[in-house]
Amino acid sequence: MRQAATSSNAINALDMLSTAQSHFVEQLSSLCALHELPEQFKAVQWLRDNGSHGGGLRFEAPQNSLFNQASVNVSQIQYEDRPDKAFISATALSTIIHPIHPLAPSVHIHVSWTELRSGKSYWRLMADLNPSIHCEKDTAKFNLTLKEAGAVYYDQASKQGDEYFYIPALKAHRGVSHFYLEGFNPTECDGAEFALTFVHDVINSYITIFSDKLATCEDATEIQKQAQLDYHTLYFYQVLTLDKGTTAGLLIHSQNDVGTLGSLPRFVNANLLKQWVDKTPAPRNELVEDLVKVLPNGNACEVSRQIKENIASVIRAHYQKYPL
Repeated sequence: MRQAATSSNAINALDMLSTAQSHFVEQLSSLCALHELPEQFKAVQWLRDNGSHGGGLRFEAPQNSLFNQASVNVSQIQYEDRPDKAFISATALSTIIHPIHPLAPSVHIHVSWTELRSGKSYWRLMADLNPSIHCEKDTAKFNLTLKEAGAVYYDQASKQGDEYFYIPALKAHRGVSHFYLEGFNPTECDGAEFALTFVHDVINSYITIFSDKLATCEDATEIQKQAQLDYHTLYFYQVLTLDKGTTAGLLIHSQNDVGTLGSLPRFVNANLLKQWVDKTPAPRNELVEDLVKVLPNGNACEVSRQIKENIASVIRAHYQKYPL
């Protein structure tokens, strides 16, 4: 059993984000049903320290549905009984949707509430649209949602997002639309209400984009499938070499490795990833080389559950050798 945080703000955050999680899963399931595909998302619970310090519940997409990979996770970790820990609680919704069809864009959304023992508390809000094949109409729609939901914070969040998702070694961005607010606890508005509106607006915008694509797309061509595979490889590269949240999650504990790596696409191009080893600055190039080694050789290799566990081990070994 998961022991939840007891502060009113943490309780409210968990309730709010769980509601957003249910809404997103219901909308995605409805799209599956509309297209007469398996709609049952699988609920997976994980525990931190056997539940004494919380845990989470994620919903994973069924195989052979609309999704290459999809995970909608809500977690709450609390250390109310551990005065040696810097934070008291952290409550988060973190989701990544990778559709099967190459013309349907992926989306990443993260909204979290953190309470520190120092008395500081804040929200973290992220949203980014990740098309394998760019569509100006989709980008414009998603950007408009971010502008309206982000209000006066949009320019700041867009700039910070562009910086966060830039990949210097490849001179490219992960995604085309970026929103990232860190340490967000405004005095001029209710931060919880802002976060709630933001997450629901982004979810609804993405559902509209995804639904429109499914209604208009013809069968994918081999060229489109290859473009998706190559973009998913870039996504894989960025998450495992630059994403601070994923790295921190793996280094802090090993009780949810598959869930922490739930953002990874199901298939990547190992041959392409290998070409990026020499482009990557030292010592991170060693990490990329080791990641190549745990993947099957080939143009399209599956990132299975076992591969994810091996990836987690590789990342821990790398940062033991080269501490952050």
